[in-house]
Amino acid sequence: MKTIELKDYLAIAGKSGLFKMVAQARNGIVVESLEDKKRHVAPATARVSSLEDIAIFTHDEEIPLADIFFLIHENTEDKEILSHKAPPEELKSYFKELVPEYDEDRVYVSDIKKVLQWYNQLDEHDLLVVVDKEEDKEEGKDKAKEKDKDKDKVKDKAEEKDKDKDKEPAK
Repeated sequence: MKTIELKDYLAIAGKSGLFKMVAQARNGIVVESLEDKKRHVAPATARVSSLEDIAIFTHDEEIPLADIFFLIHENTEDKEILSHKAPPEELKSYFKELVPEYDEDRVYVSDIKKVLQWYNQLDEHDLLVVVDKEEDKEEGKDKAKEKDKDKDKVKDKAEEKDKDKDKEPAK
């Protein structure tokens, strides 16, 4: 299944727009605004949410925001999507077309507005990258295997050194 890559994109409570994580600072994280490209430090006390961790409630489960963005991407076919400033009823009906099973009691109009605003902002800056979920999982498994191999090599070298020490004659 395909999805949209949202790694390193953040929403910060009290700040408009989206941000890209640039680096870790000693007192927070360095972020760059997607709108004006200005950098600043988001303090450790700021409520920062990674778009990768956000999900939309449905009646049965939660759908990751990346999958919602992919649904929008597939259904719009590079056309302009509904503005987040549209009337509430229009927003609800549009979102119901995209995600028919979304939980109307737990997903508020403000949530729908954020989803559409974030999608439009990422689309405006050509940051909507479609990736295959299975490939990501395979890459993750491959990286984990490589780390395990590296750990085994280090362990083997340490054991060899211990054996060499045991073979040395006592003085």
